[in-house]
Amino acid sequence: MTHRSTRRTVLLATGASALAAGCSKYGDNSDSGSSSVQASGGQELAKTSDIPVGGGKIFKDEKVVVTQPKKDEFKAFSAICTHQGCTVSAVADGTINCPCHGSKYRIADGSVAGGPAPKPLPAEQIKVEGNSIKLA
Repeated sequence: MTHRSTRRTVLLATGASALAAGCSKYGDNSDSGSSSVQASGGQELAKTSDIPVGGGKIFKDEKVVVTQPKKDEFKAFSAICTHQGCTVSAVADGTINCPCHGSKYRIADGSVAGGPAPKPLPAEQIKVEGNSIKLA
């Protein structure tokens, strides 16, 4: 005995598959802020002169943002937004900014300055040796 698919069965199966695919792509990213640096320690990220005072620079491949809140004070944070896991896209006016939903983080400590971000950007370890900023 063969089982014939009805239009309703096909539509329900297609809808369920689409829903499952959509949920897996946009599901809960509760651990998105815990991403660790992908590059190995000791890798040079930049020269100190590459990081502007009161600003910063994003290193997308390493998933790190390096800031210089005050002259000769360098900080590093994860470049992954704690809201939904987007990579931050700019450092301007004292904040690290996410393009996806407008979250902003302070360059001095990674704390939330605005937007829907639920927690600060996690700090990352760097070493400043002379004129060089390296991953620790």
